[in-house]
Amino acid sequence: MRITEHPILGESNKGRLVTFYFDGKPIEGYEAEPIAMALRAAGVMALRHTHKENTPRGIFCAIGRCTDCVMVVDGKPNVRTCVTPLVAGMTVLTQYGVGAKK
Repeated sequence: MRITEHPILGESNKGRLVTFYFDGKPIEGYEAEPIAMALRAAGVMALRHTHKENTPRGIFCAIGRCTDCVMVVDGKPNVRTCVTPLVAGMTVLTQYGVGAKK
C-alpha cells in the first residue's frame, strides 16, 4: 500500500520502477517516492535502532518532524527517509544509534 497524497510532499507522481539497495539487498521502488514508502511497501518495518536500548523504530510522523525514520543514505547518516525522494541505485542502510556527527 502506498500513499497517493503526502501531507508535506503533496500528490504522488509515481516515477519509473527502479532498483535501490537496502542493507546490501536490491529492492524495487518508484523513483521520487519517499524512501520510507518504498521500504514499507517492500515489507521493511524497522528503519533504525535507538542508541540507548537498541529498539527498532519505523515510520511515525511521515512528515519529516521526528527522527524515527532516519537512516544512512548514500553514506550520509540521519537522513529523514519519509521526505527524501528515492533515486535509482541509492544505497540505504539501517541506522544504529545517532549516526556519525558531520
